[in-house]
Amino acid sequence: MKFYLEITLLPNPEVGQHFLWSKVFQQIHLGLVEMQDEQGRVPIGLSFPEYITGEKFSLLGGKLRLLAKDEVTLSQFNAPQWLSRLSDYVHCTGIRPVPEKVTGYAIYQRQQPKTSKERLARRYAKKHKVDYDTALKCYGKMAQQTITAPFIHLQSLSSGNEFCLWIKKTVVTEPSAMAFSSYGLSAVSTVPEF
Repeated sequence: MKFYLEITLLPNPEVGQHFLWSKVFQQIHLGLVEMQDEQGRVPIGLSFPEYITGEKFSLLGGKLRLLAKDEVTLSQFNAPQWLSRLSDYVHCTGIRPVPEKVTGYAIYQRQQPKTSKERLARRYAKKHKVDYDTALKCYGKMAQQTITAPFIHLQSLSSGNEFCLWIKKTVVTEPSAMAFSSYGLSAVSTVPEF
């Protein structure tokens, strides 16, 4: 990753940061979908330079970086066009080279928690065409998982369903270059931190 651009969510008393994250991320996701190759890989990764990890919860902060191997890829993405409807609420920098000295590398990946046995039982019942009580017995006394990763509330444009996109950050020592999902996230590809 040699080039980046940075998007800053501008404070606004009328529009909350969580709502703004939803709108900004939806637009970024739509743009990344347009850049997918045949295998669904995207050449742009995302990082959250103000991401804070805590014991009980974490925060995304108010900045988003889009990173790519070359300037052309970011130019083709055209972030200002994708964010034009939100221009009063965000500031988008021009494309810049990544600094020579980076503080490290991180993996930002989607975390999909199995949060509730009730939710899992509903899904199981629907998928396997069994009643809810039978499906609930399949999950027994499953412990509820606590998620500390921050999330962005999104709506699927294909199904209309609302969901939370949890984003987990893992600090690593060595860079690895692969490809990213249409959310700009990856379980194996790193982005530089600076």
